[in-house]
Amino acid sequence: MFERFTKSARDVVKGAVTEAERTGADSVTEEHLLLALLAQEGTRSSSALASLGIAGRREAVARALAEARRRGGLSKADQEALAGIGIDVTEIVSKVEATHGEGAMRSGSGPRRGLLTGRRPFTRRAKDVLEKSLRVALGRGDRYIGDEHLLLALTTQPGPVADVLTEYGATYGAVERALPSGAAPEAP
Repeated sequence: MFERFTKSARDVVKGAVTEAERTGADSVTEEHLLLALLAQEGTRSSSALASLGIAGRREAVARALAEARRRGGLSKADQEALAGIGIDVTEIVSKVEATHGEGAMRSGSGPRRGLLTGRRPFTRRAKDVLEKSLRVALGRGDRYIGDEHLLLALTTQPGPVADVLTEYGATYGAVERALPSGAAPEAP
């Protein structure tokens, strides 16, 4: 599959690994993919993100993602569903953190993998985004996987990353409309 990735898509994947290393994460997540996309310049996805007003808001997006991690990865929809049956997630997080320390509910913590290879593994959800990007590309009739396909795939995966993108107006349809028109690059 990676032979179909354009240089910009490969740069996003490498950037996600770098982001995971920089933050000391045990594995590469879909959050790292989004942050790597936000760091790109001069690409199809960066153009779409700029037209949606997200490109210059990388730090705000990172804070929103950190808050979602603090809630154990619960999405806004999860929070609202729980609130509907009388469960206040903010109160629960506060009580857990008072007992066990700040960030006790963060998802993604666990035994460190990849120690022997020195590489951080991709989480199942991050791998799903990569696989979905192939389906998105094929569905659009493209013979390559570009950074724009990674962005579109992130909008379709339920969870905190898609929630944060939606908060900024970056739904699948909005991103698709914001992508630059004209010929996209062919296979790398």
